[in-house]
Amino acid sequence: MPQPQIGKALAYWRKLGPGLITGAADDDPSGIATYSQAGAQYGTGFIWLSVFTFPLMALVQEMCARIGMVTGKGLATNIKEQYPRGLLIFCTVLLFIANTFNIGADIGAMAQATRLIMPQIDARFLVVIFTIISLVLQIFTRYKTYASYLKWLTLVLFSYILVAFVIRLDWASVIHDTFIPHFPMDKNGMLLVAAILGTTISPYLFFWQSSQEVEEKKELERLGISTAVEDVTASDIKNMRIDVWSGMFVSNLAMFFIIAVCSGTLFAHGITTIKTAADAALALRPLAGNGAFFLFAIGIIGTGFLAVPILAGSVSYAVSESMNWKEGLNNKFKEAQAFYGVLIIAMLVGLALNFIGLDPIKALIYSAIANCIVAPFILFFVVLISSNKAIMGKYASGRLARNIGFMITFLMFVVGISTVAFF
Repeated sequence: MPQPQIGKALAYWRKLGPGLITGAADDDPSGIATYSQAGAQYGTGFIWLSVFTFPLMALVQEMCARIGMVTGKGLATNIKEQYPRGLLIFCTVLLFIANTFNIGADIGAMAQATRLIMPQIDARFLVVIFTIISLVLQIFTRYKTYASYLKWLTLVLFSYILVAFVIRLDWASVIHDTFIPHFPMDKNGMLLVAAILGTTISPYLFFWQSSQEVEEKKELERLGISTAVEDVTASDIKNMRIDVWSGMFVSNLAMFFIIAVCSGTLFAHGITTIKTAADAALALRPLAGNGAFFLFAIGIIGTGFLAVPILAGSVSYAVSESMNWKEGLNNKFKEAQAFYGVLIIAMLVGLALNFIGLDPIKALIYSAIANCIVAPFILFFVVLISSNKAIMGKYASGRLARNIGFMITFLMFVVGISTVAFF
């Protein structure tokens, strides 16, 4: 690559941060399992959702990022200051339930994926080790170092893109179904659509995105750089938008390739029963070879290490801000004991679920239902706050963005109601 192009690539990489990490964390092992099920059961019938959800997801996450950047406060704090606290507590309780189920399913999937590569290691030992590693990194690693680690870990998503070029795909069919939507009429198909929307437009991403923008401001303040609200510039907003839209693009690109790969291998050979992401990796081995199997398994482990801390962290931010506790990964443990206490509890509950016979399919369904139920409530507040000029000033969302935001809110409400009815 010529020197100018290398310089441009590095400059682009430096602009990426909270948005890229948030987008990549969306493709956690539970999400991978959901996309794998869609590809195995319906071929490329649902691949159009990767295109459909991209702008919706990006618009919402940009609103959340702008709220954190402009106000210097997390999403939960903004909701608490503007609306009845009881509504925030209700949403936070649902968020805790959904996230702990996700954490449990993700840790279990990481253990299963590791055992595919090293079958001699006990799964119970692995879930404990993964929980400890995640907690140690979150509690004892400085925010700047930890954020850098998460940023580099996002590259693991490209393993799913590589898998697509290890196997043979019917690209004509893939492209056709990408732009010609297929709408399922059966119960299972509707639940899968709900699960996909629930795992892409997820409440935990809203809280994490806004809180990480605040963490970035705190890190700059620690370095002696002013981050007052009036210091936010159009250039800052532009860089944030590049970061967020890039992250959501990577997230949906990974979804696209996971569905395509599972369609071209599992669905094509009549293998439609996929319960976990590890099941998908194992089923790929005889069909696509050891290379595809290994890349898929490594991707599950890597995305788990990326997503689990964010699932636990987002609920910790939401609870701490709701209760007026000191919060933030920039603080040491002794400075924000309640914040880290919630984080530890969420991780331990997720760990415990793996020792009481957690059913991976039920975990996915329960977390998807919880996400679909709570998402429209949080989205409603996100749209109202981001478009409120009294709060956001000149960086308030315009009429078009506000209307699209409410359309997304209505869509998630309908999906949530439908999911409960079908379940």
